Amino acid sequence: MTLVGWLQILVFCGIIILLVKPLGGYMTQVFNGDKTLLSPVLGPIERGLYRLAGTSESEEQHWTVYTAALLVFSIAGLFLLYAIQRLQGGLPFNPAQLPAVPPELAFNTAASFVANTNWQSYGGESTMSYFTQMVGLTVQNFVSAASGIAIAVALIRAFSRQSVQTLGNFWVDLVRTTLYVLLPICIVGTLVLVGLGVPQNLNAYTTVTALEGAQQIIAQGPVASQMMIKHLGTNGGGFFNANAAHPFESPSAIVNLIHMVSIFAIGAALTNVFGRMVGNQKQGWAIFAAMGVLFVAGVAVCYWAEAAGNPLVHALGVEGGNLEGKETRFGIALSSLFAVITTAASCGAVNAMHDSFMALGGMIALINMMLGEVVIGGVGAGLYGMLLFVVVSIFVAGLMVGRTPEYLGKKIEAKEVKMAMLALLILPLSMLGFTAVAVVLETGVASMANAGPHGFSEALYAYVSATANNGSAFAGLTANTPWYNITLGLAMLIGRFLMIIPVMAMAGALVAKKAAPASAGTFPTTGPLFVGLLIGVVLIMGGLEFFPALALGPIVEHLATVAGQTF
Repeated sequence: MTLVGWLQILVFCGIIILLVKPLGGYMTQVFNGDKTLLSPVLGPIERGLYRLAGTSESEEQHWTVYTAALLVFSIAGLFLLYAIQRLQGGLPFNPAQLPAVPPELAFNTAASFVANTNWQSYGGESTMSYFTQMVGLTVQNFVSAASGIAIAVALIRAFSRQSVQTLGNFWVDLVRTTLYVLLPICIVGTLVLVGLGVPQNLNAYTTVTALEGAQQIIAQGPVASQMMIKHLGTNGGGFFNANAAHPFESPSAIVNLIHMVSIFAIGAALTNVFGRMVGNQKQGWAIFAAMGVLFVAGVAVCYWAEAAGNPLVHALGVEGGNLEGKETRFGIALSSLFAVITTAASCGAVNAMHDSFMALGGMIALINMMLGEVVIGGVGAGLYGMLLFVVVSIFVAGLMVGRTPEYLGKKIEAKEVKMAMLALLILPLSMLGFTAVAVVLETGVASMANAGPHGFSEALYAYVSATANNGSAFAGLTANTPWYNITLGLAMLIGRFLMIIPVMAMAGALVAKKAAPASAGTFPTTGPLFVGLLIGVVLIMGGLEFFPALALGPIVEHLATVAGQTF
């Protein structure tokens, strides 16, 4: 580890902290329906979209109607994206004349982008046409991100409102998030990326003759527009197969920094939105602090593991950190930082190959996703995931002191705890269940590039990433097979939508409750004690659920490496 490396990490953290309050304030205005600087321009468009959808900003929905609207919208998007891929060969903007996407891969990709996962079992430049990238994938990058934010806002309203039956309007939240938050930032960001060298065109691929005389095809296209929403919406799907390690996606250190900041910006700011909407910004800062401690701890372990390097290589007389699979332009520190950022958020964009990380470095990426990606997390998903842990923490605190648990004046009763636990248990059921089946079936084992614990980690990482709606991969796994395309697609849908339903059921129960004023016996939820309790509950639940799987994979691989064995 180096001083420069730590300074780079501290600069990133400082930028995120500075963005939390202003971006959170702006988004609060948007979600409350207040006028913003963009209202004169976007207001007529917003109202026109409501008329087209047959709704209005004054129409509110019960949690069941809100959830049903989200599910219907997502199912429609799933079928539309599947159809675009299957009909790709006959659609316009296909200069490379790419054929239709095979059925299993089309299902996997449609599920992936609708679930805000963006797992890619394909190489973008060799599989998807410009039309599919723009009209199919990029559109889902926007609306899947907006849908996650909408769910988080609905849950915030459940805590901020009392004695009502409605949580807002899904269509209104979807439109406002897209129009006022995602689109403006992405338009400005795309122009900045183009100015910094990221391509944005509809040209045919360029064929050039290399110095040795061989011909090389250089892919290009509408890259910058997808890069901005890919990171801002924590989607992660790369225009190119090499993702953010490709020089067109990330041509410089400044662009790399923009990518990293974009991944965390909205997720971090939503904690401030929570604090503002419940009437106490300290509540938001407490949640942000818990996320921040977990993030910094993950970065420290990952950076240490990669900077320490491989002891088997050191035994050969070669000193230094683990550079295999790293983005050598940016070094070990920024490659490690990017890996932790992208797995802490449900993004999945990568500028280094996680399969080449040391066992403990790769384990940090796994743990970030296993915890439900609540360390900042995906846009919306990170906040409502952490609020599930808040409910469980408050319940635990109530049991310890013998009082009825309450949070923000609302009693946390059996229904809320049951729904929170149901949502949290869905993730390990999918992650560990699919992995267990894959590692005993020949069709699953055949795709692993490595034997032993590392091969197990490859399969485990795939299902953890899919269920957590992350999309990154231990790239050694050959996932473009019928088995993995179908099962990973199912894992993505389970991780996204089967978790949202109990979250919304909990929100429906909370919004109907009355809020009592704080008393002398109320457990304070803005101080270090609560932050520590919340972190402890997150880690203990994750440890109980996933430690056996981690012991079979990265932990035993690390111990074997120290003992002189490799896989």
